[in-house]
Amino acid sequence: MFPRERAIKQLERIESMGKKMRLAAEGWDSPFQTLIAIVLSARTRDETVIEVCKRLFEKFPTADKLSKADPKEVEKVINPVNFFQNKSKNIVKCAQDLVKNFNSKIPDSIERMTELPGVGRKTANVFLSEFDHDALGVDTHVTYISNYLGWADSDKQELIERELKELFPKNIWSRVNPALVRFGKTYTSLSEKNRFLDEIKKIE
Repeated sequence: MFPRERAIKQLERIESMGKKMRLAAEGWDSPFQTLIAIVLSARTRDETVIEVCKRLFEKFPTADKLSKADPKEVEKVINPVNFFQNKSKNIVKCAQDLVKNFNSKIPDSIERMTELPGVGRKTANVFLSEFDHDALGVDTHVTYISNYLGWADSDKQELIERELKELFPKNIWSRVNPALVRFGKTYTSLSEKNRFLDEIKKIE
């Protein structure tokens, strides 16, 4: 198994190298807004999602308001994000489910969260880690970097999540996704990214 202390040192270096930037999950007024922003962030740049969500939450700031929206009206607001038509239907249905089944509160378990339309395991994990739960979201940045460094050996997100949770102590889980995402967004050129990762690999 990969040495835990070495992995922690490598993670700390990655954290120090990523630019300070707001991610899509950060800085919203409520857990509901945070969840919707994460749903919209799939396959879309954080910068785009943040601007779209500012406009979306001016119109529909709560689950109750969004649950009553026409998905076609929501489409007009969120059309800069990828797959906006499906996402529009999903977030309206998600809001309806929250109002009907959860008293407009976000459930605090992955199992219940992934029952919501548009909410997969990665989305649920990223959300939970934003609210001080021991969770670890695996996206494309986490998949690439953790495999490159040897922390994980899989292309399946659930397996990578399991391997990383075994590697890192629980109190570090919530740091992994933001650190690797910021690093991946800072070094967008593959050759530059790999050059820095090769240096990080040397950390013992």
